[in-house]
Amino acid sequence: MILGIDTGGTFTDFVLLNEGHIVIHKVLSTPDAPERAILKGIADMKLLDHVKAGSLRIIHGTTIATNAALQDKGVKTVFITNLGFADMLSIGRQAREKLYDLQPTHQPTPVASEFCLELNARMDHHGNILEAIKPAELSELLQQVEQLKPEAVAINLLYSYRDDSHEKQIEAALPKHLFVSRSSHVLPEYKEYERGMATWLNAWLGPLVEKYLARLKAELTPANVAIMQSSGGTVDIDQASQRAVNLLLSGPAGGLAGAAYMGEQLGKTRLITFDMGGTSSDVALIDGKIGLTTESKIGPYPVAVPTVDMHTIGAGGGSVAYLDDGGLLQVGPESAGANPGPACYGRGGGKPTVTDANAVLGRLRPDAFLGGRMKLNIDAAEQAVKSLAEPLGLSLEETALGILKVANQHMIRALRVISVERGIDPRQFTLCCFGGAGGLHVCALAEALSIPSILAPLHGGVLSAFGMLVAPPERQLSRTWQVLLERASKNAIEDILSTMRTQGETELMKEKIPRETIQSIPSLDLRYAGQSYTLNVPWENPDAAESAFHLLHLQRYGHQFELPVELVNIRLAVRAAPQSVELATQSRKEDQSSKATTSNELTLAGIEQPVTVIDRGQLITGHLYQGPMLITEQTATTLVAEGWSAQLDKLGTLHMNLAI
Repeated sequence: MILGIDTGGTFTDFVLLNEGHIVIHKVLSTPDAPERAILKGIADMKLLDHVKAGSLRIIHGTTIATNAALQDKGVKTVFITNLGFADMLSIGRQAREKLYDLQPTHQPTPVASEFCLELNARMDHHGNILEAIKPAELSELLQQVEQLKPEAVAINLLYSYRDDSHEKQIEAALPKHLFVSRSSHVLPEYKEYERGMATWLNAWLGPLVEKYLARLKAELTPANVAIMQSSGGTVDIDQASQRAVNLLLSGPAGGLAGAAYMGEQLGKTRLITFDMGGTSSDVALIDGKIGLTTESKIGPYPVAVPTVDMHTIGAGGGSVAYLDDGGLLQVGPESAGANPGPACYGRGGGKPTVTDANAVLGRLRPDAFLGGRMKLNIDAAEQAVKSLAEPLGLSLEETALGILKVANQHMIRALRVISVERGIDPRQFTLCCFGGAGGLHVCALAEALSIPSILAPLHGGVLSAFGMLVAPPERQLSRTWQVLLERASKNAIEDILSTMRTQGETELMKEKIPRETIQSIPSLDLRYAGQSYTLNVPWENPDAAESAFHLLHLQRYGHQFELPVELVNIRLAVRAAPQSVELATQSRKEDQSSKATTSNELTLAGIEQPVTVIDRGQLITGHLYQGPMLITEQTATTLVAEGWSAQLDKLGTLHMNLAI
């Protein structure tokens, strides 16, 4: 038995896999102590006996690191670097967020100057020691640390990716009660600012993650618990406590893992994913595999560790609609969250949200929300939307439609960022929607981008939790080696990969994964000599890598050069064999007597034709349905717009196609 748990901003989702059968559950999140919602859900599902017996494997996607970073609630952290580089994190890349803004808003420095300490130690770019650490200066550094009384320390020395001996020497001298992060362990790559930020984030958030995971483990022992990483693979809970920076996109990565798995099962490997939850919407592109990036951000901070290549905006079901200073309707990024939540939840919320707009328009059925377990208060939703309708001089329905149109425009823009703006034609992909609110908006987004086909997986409202069931244990390793590719022999690259492979296999074998089942996927970060940014290509041999780089550069930027190609980073994904998951097939034969009693028709604002409302469990496998339809289920609602058809397959996936 395997249980996936995804803690979101509004709901905590549970997906239990037991001999191919799926059981799902949702509870409201408890942001002040996320483990409370987890334990409540496990109790609701009557799984406590399995936890105590150790017969349940749990994979958890956590937002503890994300929320702490966004709310600026990390711990007191000292940053140690070379003499003369104390301002490294404050200076950054000297890049302005808005190039032509002559009066930019002052951004607070990540680390206060008194917590930035220097040590007179230095290596050159080959790793040769230029200035050794002197015992007296190290002793003085330790006294400074003691006076500041931090909870964590981040160590980031120049060229530590070539030789980590100085960083290890400092780490060994620090008091054992401190949470210590070394840059040579967190991210052994060039670019001291990005490496330093990743190391500081790991230290700044680490004690919070460590304490949370310790509480969770204490409650769930002896069950086997793993944590979802931002790269789409899992890590054992004991090792995860030292990898806070690798957990910043823990939950959303689960959704991509689930979408990639469903696409593979259906033979659809080119997907644009659209995950609309209660707080935000995440969009990504899967072209044969989940894309990774080292250029993501969390709030104002760059996160250079590998994460799923995803674009996130503050437009979810709970996003608040309001009028700006000019009287224009805006939506997000503020969210009503889980408490009080949208007005229609009846928990004291009074601000109008996207969920309230859908409720006012009848697209969310008050008797079908969460399978009928949670009744929606339509009167409260109408009162919230009315607060905008009156100053706008519009009806309730017109205002609600306006809220949805504004929210949709935010999401359309996000979809263009990860497709059109990268030279990728979205019409050649299938749009895969999930998240509790995704199905209500997906047809409008597909039409805006001329995408002709949509996938709506079964239990799409909890797909992120399902994705954790199929995500493999994994480590993403990297090492900087800057050299012209023509001077880098295949044997030299393979030697570095061999060292990295040993490290990854050792970590995975601690999770009781047999060495013979571990897979390794090598790749290189390449660029034209003189460029600042790289492209990642598969590694087989130098000639093949160079050819792949030229082609990728042409696709991404529309041109290529006859210039030497430079190797920058060597990367290796080390993972266990994918989890074998056999889902029970579903098949409901056509039954004329039941068809007449399980659906009804409604007139909904904004839709010209009568809308058929039907429970997803009553859909007939293989039957072609014509929109407009409203398909309800326990964790989501899907609107099949006019001009679209819908067909259910044996895995329960809904295939929607636009009529030509």
